[in-house]
Amino acid sequence: MFNFVATHKRLLQILLALVVIPPFALWGVDSYHRMGTTAGEVANVGDIKIVENEFTSQVRAQQERMQQLLGRNYNPEIFDTREARSEILENMITQRLVTQHVIKSRMVVTDDALREMIMATPAFQDNGKFSHERYVQVLQSERGERGDGMTPEMFENSLRRDLLVQQLSAAIGEGGLVSRAIAREWAGLAGESREISVSKLAAANFAAKVKTSPESIKAFYEANRPRFEVPEQVKVEYVVFDADALASAEPVTAKEIQDTYEQRRAQYEVAEQRQASHILIALKQGANDAEKAKARVRAEELLAQVRKSPASFADIAKKNSDDPGSAEKGGDVGLFSRGLVAKAFEDAAYAMKVSDISGPVESEFGFHIIRLTAVVPGKIKPLADVRADIEKDLVKQRAGRKFAEAAEQFSNMVYEQSDTLKPVADRFKLAIRDGGWVTRAGTKIPQLSSPRVISSLFSDDSIKNHRNTEAVEVAQGSLVSARVVEHKPASLKPLAEVEKEVAQLLVQKESDTLAWKEGADRLEQLRKGDTAGVSFSSPKTMGREGADQLPRQVMEAAFRADRNKLPSYVGVELNDGYMLLRVSKVVPPKLDESAEKNAQTELGRAMGATEFRAYIKGLRAGTTVTINPKALESKANP
Repeated sequence: MFNFVATHKRLLQILLALVVIPPFALWGVDSYHRMGTTAGEVANVGDIKIVENEFTSQVRAQQERMQQLLGRNYNPEIFDTREARSEILENMITQRLVTQHVIKSRMVVTDDALREMIMATPAFQDNGKFSHERYVQVLQSERGERGDGMTPEMFENSLRRDLLVQQLSAAIGEGGLVSRAIAREWAGLAGESREISVSKLAAANFAAKVKTSPESIKAFYEANRPRFEVPEQVKVEYVVFDADALASAEPVTAKEIQDTYEQRRAQYEVAEQRQASHILIALKQGANDAEKAKARVRAEELLAQVRKSPASFADIAKKNSDDPGSAEKGGDVGLFSRGLVAKAFEDAAYAMKVSDISGPVESEFGFHIIRLTAVVPGKIKPLADVRADIEKDLVKQRAGRKFAEAAEQFSNMVYEQSDTLKPVADRFKLAIRDGGWVTRAGTKIPQLSSPRVISSLFSDDSIKNHRNTEAVEVAQGSLVSARVVEHKPASLKPLAEVEKEVAQLLVQKESDTLAWKEGADRLEQLRKGDTAGVSFSSPKTMGREGADQLPRQVMEAAFRADRNKLPSYVGVELNDGYMLLRVSKVVPPKLDESAEKNAQTELGRAMGATEFRAYIKGLRAGTTVTINPKALESKANP
């Protein structure tokens, strides 16, 4: 029992990640039905609804993750397309299909398994040991839709459900079987190296052969007009209305803090904990009476020994206990509170005094000899220690409620008094911010980078009439309205202004063409056996991952070369010339049993993934799935 935690930490981390990452996992199946009565439906998966605010939250979360990942390179238009929204919805539908199947199959996770996984979670531990106080604190910090924290019951129900989904996914997805012969062949190809020499025909070396004229420059300019355009721009000002703007409007009273403290009293209580050591004489599942009697006799013999010499308990546990996780620590199982160990073990430990030795105590794991080593009394945090946290929570909750009430008024004001942002700024004490120049490609200002805001700014009403944009929710609890102050239509730079740039681009293009033609001619000669005056670099042995100095497409071409006819020649067109490659040797990898097993595992996973997709396809075929096509339309397109 106690050794289970140590041997399953990696699995636990994965499972807990499943609980924390997808927001839908915290709402539960029942909430899908409740939410469906108050919000527009995006899809129905059997009896489960996917509603608009849930889907929008997923879309926004994906956009925010990509914005953090890409930074300045983030383009909001790419991540608010029909295709992107459809992919997110399909993932949500798959999750619901699996969840439904788990529920219908009546799969279970035992209380003991759930308890031990929670105890092994590092986030719930202090100094490497489970802390009920920390457990409650961590869950309280996870905010739900209503702004309140998670309770242990909510978390445990979610964890139980996600463990079941993980079990089902693993059972199907890890079931791919691959023969050793196929794995060996695949490992050989994947680990193969090739001896490669290169010769590059740089485009710059052909530049002198390119002749330009006013006519050719003008023709290139006309054929590539978009390259020389200044994009349409608008200069904007904007206001941001969010819950933080309301947080300090109404202070929290001392009575409210006191009342909340009393309501949350259980959250701040730390239950009494006990620390014990044990010696386990294990029983296999389904042991008969004779086996139980034999184990009991052995336990009684050890009990007599430790009672005779209590100081030898640790040594006797190391030599005789069948619980390896605690035996190596002299039998110490650490601190625990009620509900976190086997019931029989718990009852015995809580009936003992420090230094008492009790046993044999029978549980589903066998017979225990228990020594109580410490008692940590229960306590409650004083109000003074948690006052600041309570006040912060109350301010946030109140601001959230007030925001919901005021958001409609904000939206109405920017619409009804649409020729200026001043009235709404005065009403809510907001700063009118300078948004600078914005193009259809976006802006570096996060609040203005929403596709919907960009689309509104470039609408006829905003540009021609200088109307405020509608109030757009750009983040959870954050509304933005903007106004065009000045507009610059797209314009083409005159040829006289960009003539030098046009000439350079024309020379570059023609130089590339000449290099590619020369390279293709030399490649044909090489394949006919004529060295064609090509000087190759010294050969280097490279694997499929290639070397840093060679582009990806060059390495791909090298490994597409005919391995049965060496030397083999290939050519690659590059942006700055042409690369000739000579493959002179194929070097097979040195495969051992470990490499073959790894290859077998990787291929098995790939096959398992294919089987899982087929399984999902089967679930979907047996479930009525309907999608609201309007929900997939980009919100940037009003």
